[in-house]
Amino acid sequence: RSSLFAEEMSSEYESEQHSITTLKILIIGESGVGKSSLMLRFVDDVFDPEQPATIGVDFRVTSMSVDRNRVKLAIWDTAGQERFRTLTPSYYRGAQGIIFVYDVTNRSTMERLDHWLTETETYCTKGDAVRMVVANKIDMPNREISREEGLKLARKYRALFIEASAKTKEGVQCAFEELIEKIMQTPSLWESDRPTFKLGTPAQSSGNSCAC
Repeated sequence: RSSLFAEEMSSEYESEQHSITTLKILIIGESGVGKSSLMLRFVDDVFDPEQPATIGVDFRVTSMSVDRNRVKLAIWDTAGQERFRTLTPSYYRGAQGIIFVYDVTNRSTMERLDHWLTETETYCTKGDAVRMVVANKIDMPNREISREEGLKLARKYRALFIEASAKTKEGVQCAFEELIEKIMQTPSLWESDRPTFKLGTPAQSSGNSCAC
């Protein structure tokens, strides 16, 4: 057993050593749009229809491979409720990627993204942070917001766009992969951690959609 434990520790250490950088990713939007579900589907590949509302901030760490290099991800999910507004400054500080989420069955959640955009522009310390708009719950039958409206909003925010369903998994992996690839194509966002590191030729981003 001790040998197995040592092997696991060695593997974890090796993974840590091979991470070229750590990226801070924020998931933003109104309560109930599925922010926690998107994060859990990506990190743990699980979906809980009874997922309780996030209280304060939830935080998960995972990693993924980009151009055969390992990147560590620190993903932050906030409650999206006014009484937690005191968390805002530290929540945004240093973020390299921001995912704005709305619920396609609830138009007000898309309209409120303007508020969240204003907040990110106030508190985010990296002006070139990569933005993505995710239209969640596309599996639901009572849809109120079309794909075209989502694309229009993403263009307004100068953001990537993808439709997704945390329940069915559709678009979730693709959303995070596209966001991370775009960040890695913006060296000013992460290279200060490893100034001598040169990334290989990056995959081309698809802009407003993902071909996954």
